Amino acid sequence: MVYDCYLAIRCPLTHSTHMSREAQVALVSICYTISLINALTHTVAVSVLEFCGPNVVNHFYCDLPPLFQLSFSSIHLNGQLMFVGDTFMGVIPMILTSVFYANVAAEVLQICSAEGRKKAFSSCSSHLTVDCIFYGTDSFSYMRLGSVSASDKDKGTGILNTILSLMLNPVIYSLQNPDVQGTLKRVLMGKKPLA
Repeated sequence: MVYDCYLAIRCPLTHSTHMSREAQVALVSICYTISLINALTHTVAVSVLEFCGPNVVNHFYCDLPPLFQLSFSSIHLNGQLMFVGDTFMGVIPMILTSVFYANVAAEVLQICSAEGRKKAFSSCSSHLTVDCIFYGTDSFSYMRLGSVSASDKDKGTGILNTILSLMLNPVIYSLQNPDVQGTLKRVLMGKKPLA
């Protein structure tokens, strides 16, 4: 999405050429392939762990770190795989997203009209907000070296990851709508809604 936003602002006349159907299919295929490799790697790595004893996962859902706690075999390799996978699937995309948004901001600041700048920033701000929520909670959840013990903080982060971000997505994206903005302003300022 950030690449699409960058191309739309940087090259509006050739945007459809750069984001052709083939380019979209290639980008989606790359994402799916990397995700599949990551999932298969973790599935195979967890399948060789030995489990004996309690079978209650101390979390809201069966995630890797709480699953590691139930294992009686060494989870050192699993922890390293999780760190490498999360770096590859979390940190690198976050850096790329930041670089593209820095370029988008530089391009937008070169727009002469204030209305044009406002329109360009508003089209990208919702995606940036969702990305910050996603990367922030994911970084906290998965990028902690050597810390696999469950806590209430992990459960709270799980709620942020699975529930709060999904609930905020429609709200964040609907704030681009001028009608929603107007209604929100009237509600916050205590004015009666228009009939």
